[in-house]
Amino acid sequence: MEAWTEARARELIAGARERPGATLLMLQALNDAFGHLPDAAVPLVAEALNLTRAEVHGVLTFYHDLRRRPPGRHVVKLCRAEACQAVGARELEAALTTQLGIGLGETTADGQVTLEPVYCLGNCAAGPSALVDGRLCAQADIAAIEAARDARPELLPRVAGGPRIFVPGEATAVALGADEVARAIAAEAARLGIAVGIVRTGSRGAAFLEPLIEIETAEGRVGYGPISAEDVPSLFAAGFLSDGAHAKRIGKIDTHPWFAGQERLTFARCGVVDPRSLDDCRAAGGLAGLTRARTMAPADIVAEIEASGLRGRGGAGFPAGRKWRTVLETAGAQKYIVCNADEGDSGTFADRLLMEGDPFLLIEGMMIAGLATGARQGIVYLRSEYPDAARTFAAALDAARAGGLLGDGFDIELRLGAGAYICGEETSLLESLEGKRGTVRPKPPVPAIAGLWGKPTLVHNVLSLAAVPAILERGAGFYRDFGAGRSRGTMPVQLAGNVRYGGLYEVAFGITLRRLVMEIGGGTRSGRPVRAVQVGGPLGAYFPAAMLDLPFDYEALAEAGGLLGHGGIVVFDDTVDMAAQARFAFEFCAIESCGKCTPCRIGSTRGVEVIDRILAGIEREKNLALVEDLCTTLRDGSLCALGGLTPLPVESALRHFPEDFAR
Repeated sequence: MEAWTEARARELIAGARERPGATLLMLQALNDAFGHLPDAAVPLVAEALNLTRAEVHGVLTFYHDLRRRPPGRHVVKLCRAEACQAVGARELEAALTTQLGIGLGETTADGQVTLEPVYCLGNCAAGPSALVDGRLCAQADIAAIEAARDARPELLPRVAGGPRIFVPGEATAVALGADEVARAIAAEAARLGIAVGIVRTGSRGAAFLEPLIEIETAEGRVGYGPISAEDVPSLFAAGFLSDGAHAKRIGKIDTHPWFAGQERLTFARCGVVDPRSLDDCRAAGGLAGLTRARTMAPADIVAEIEASGLRGRGGAGFPAGRKWRTVLETAGAQKYIVCNADEGDSGTFADRLLMEGDPFLLIEGMMIAGLATGARQGIVYLRSEYPDAARTFAAALDAARAGGLLGDGFDIELRLGAGAYICGEETSLLESLEGKRGTVRPKPPVPAIAGLWGKPTLVHNVLSLAAVPAILERGAGFYRDFGAGRSRGTMPVQLAGNVRYGGLYEVAFGITLRRLVMEIGGGTRSGRPVRAVQVGGPLGAYFPAAMLDLPFDYEALAEAGGLLGHGGIVVFDDTVDMAAQARFAFEFCAIESCGKCTPCRIGSTRGVEVIDRILAGIEREKNLALVEDLCTTLRDGSLCALGGLTPLPVESALRHFPEDFAR
């Protein structure tokens, strides 16, 4: 971090002045450079943009990332979301605050450590999680967090040589030691005088096997995992370059039970290719959908999307083709494709895995959407909690421009959020892109008609856009043949929390929760009985173990009083306190509310207070009725899904686990 000077501040402000959405961009630039925004920053930004100080102050105070005070030498962001709660995050928070002698949002007296809360780091299959000085710490405890304060070397890049060894460079794998493994392989090979090639890939999604390394053989890739740096000498001694026997050998990847049962359409190349190499993407069959789309009329591309049955993968499940047709048929000299990569739901990490493992698939999907709708500019809004995804995707954009894929006719800009869960709501995201507070816009008009800067805008999340290339390459009928009922295609299910075999498992809709949690997921990591699962993120319902025979699709979950959301499933064992989970649902809504509508802003705060009275034994029946009344107000009166869906986890906890509210 730099020391504050007005001259340097003005230089940073000038660098963002001409960019759209400059208010937030300036504040982010100052915050990144100086670690915080002193009072002197506000008038400088206001002066540069001819805004009032109040307008700038309003943006500054909206986003969690923008600090008003200098942080300590080390910043530890501790995840408090449900997936980490299921594996001890509350206990870790209590131990860490006790050891440091500070609360969340405070800095130690010696200025060494600032402890900040965060509400998902996308490491939901290997929690508890923390972000320590911008580096992910997986399966975190106090010792691991302290060790993570020491600077790590940069990611070991691709190494050319003999037999190819594939080592993941994805955030969870790196947090579990993949970089140390890669360096140990390079060092041991050099010591033995063996030429090897090291390719850094994304992750195949099996977090429980990470770091998973793979060896290229004539019969296909063979995997070894989970591997530590200490295992490397024994791998060489066992002849692993020739598929030698070893205790960590899991066999051919394609026949391993975790991978063999999947139906990978979207994640086929994740963990297989170097995500920064356009040549690797093409060699693995990438860009075939774009090639076909370039031979089609825009209306025909839209018709293909409609016929496929693709629905939005961000939560609402809205028919994708209907959005595309609206943008296509709305007149406008300027149109936008906006990718919502603000993946903030606890238990979800598919967007991150794809952007770190196959970013060219997302680029391809956005380019096809541009061809179909007449848009010439794409923007990816990525949450700031994903620094590894930001670096990988930025490198892929550079490679795409250098390779002639982007630039002439369609380009993509990467924008980082500033820490606001509500910006996952599409209109809040658009407000943030315009540099404003991320408050929700009333509808109509919908973004497809008047979106970013009032122009026709197609807003989709990462998984929706990443599904498009397969549809264009293989046809709508091929994609539609996967799934059940109105839930067509495949879904990257994310198994998270207290689950033995956590990770991403792509499969057609219709599979049951029981098969996902008990067979594929292997039950709980703790070995205790499953008591509850939360499906669909922090706004999703809690289901008891007795309801695990529910099919995993939009309609079945909605009929059972839940939602599919972004495809995350958080598993809890029988030690979970469901009253605490219901309270947290209200607390989370209160923290993350944009504040625009009263039911969400005030109702969530009152909800925390009422549940506290219930747990204290104060007028229990009267306060239970008040919770139901608050939930009705939130559901019927909120402007967006944050307030409107917060009742799902609260009411489902009350309905299925009433005994936890009577303790």
